[in-house]
Amino acid sequence: MTTFGTPLSPHATKVMLLGSGELGKEVLIALQRLGVETIATDRYENAPGQQVAHHARTITMSDPAQLKALIEKERPDLVVPEIEAIATPMLEELEAAGVVRVIPTARAARLTMDREGIRRLAAETLGLPTSPYVFCDSLAELQAAIDTKIGYPNIVKPVMSSSGKGQSKISGPADVQKAWDYAMAGGRVSHGRVIVEGFVDFDYEITQLTVRAVGADGTIETHFCDPIGHVQVAGDYVESWQPHPMAPAALQKSRDIAKAVTDNLGGQGIFGVELFVKGNDVWFSEVSPRPHDTGMVTMATQWQTQFELHARAILGLPVNTLLKSPGASAVIYGGVDAQGIVFDGVAEALRVPGTDIRLFGKPESFLKRRMGVALAFDSDVEVARRNAKLAASKVKPRVA
Repeated sequence: MTTFGTPLSPHATKVMLLGSGELGKEVLIALQRLGVETIATDRYENAPGQQVAHHARTITMSDPAQLKALIEKERPDLVVPEIEAIATPMLEELEAAGVVRVIPTARAARLTMDREGIRRLAAETLGLPTSPYVFCDSLAELQAAIDTKIGYPNIVKPVMSSSGKGQSKISGPADVQKAWDYAMAGGRVSHGRVIVEGFVDFDYEITQLTVRAVGADGTIETHFCDPIGHVQVAGDYVESWQPHPMAPAALQKSRDIAKAVTDNLGGQGIFGVELFVKGNDVWFSEVSPRPHDTGMVTMATQWQTQFELHARAILGLPVNTLLKSPGASAVIYGGVDAQGIVFDGVAEALRVPGTDIRLFGKPESFLKRRMGVALAFDSDVEVARRNAKLAASKVKPRVA
């Protein structure tokens, strides 16, 4: 895009987000700073992004008829999927008909909405190194796959879930039933199908944020952020830091893999590519064609956050992936199951040197729901990690 209209006018540049949680909220804010009219869509009322957008819409995004009706009514310039549970075949249909442009593309949204599409693309089409894997449609198939091909230990995940939901590690035969039941409870939309992966004995895992943006000559250029290290518990991010130290050969392999995947998916925007690393060996794990939860650390570390990079890239604007300072993030959990909770200790958290916090404004809290994040910067990334965790620990959610 080269011309931007005024929001709420006939000439407005309109962007619709499908999914308006904490990541979508930051994208919406970044878009608004560039004068874009925003439409925040989610499956429940008062989602974080709906609280800041020009327009809030609530539909079942996995329902093709509801999705089509909303897009045809609003006629946005861009549709930006921010979650997995979307009727992506309908997005492909609308994109093919010229009704709307999907970010990065409708095909990319479909392939990455479940682990099967993207894993088969990476391993079978692109020939990238991945862990051994089998897709299973029943508990019996899961057990047979483990017995004949995968072995123990292994990782079981629903083919579609978000933020690690339904993911577990199986150490032995006694864990198989429990892992299957957990995957069935945690999956979104595509119930009944899982991926079981052989366990990769890695030294660490990273997120390689990769940005496809329009260059000065009008062609797509690929940009990389510094690697982000992270800790996950049961597949859910709890802590991240940037930069993560890497050997030059491993860093180059990581970026080669990220570029191969994102070149194939195409389009514009930011991609969160997850990778396992052991020495100079690198394995592809997953990719999200949108800002990544571990990338929230960029709010403390980069001149342009991952959200600003996404907004600029999808609008055809120049991007800058340079690091401003080493830093870290740590999750603030709800701690209680309740509506409209309150937070104590915010001032105490912000007294920790070099810190900031974001409280997402989610209307309902769960014990392990991510309700906020603490951020910290320091020239020493280990100091930043300690301070981020300390600040997060001082925020005390409770029932009002």
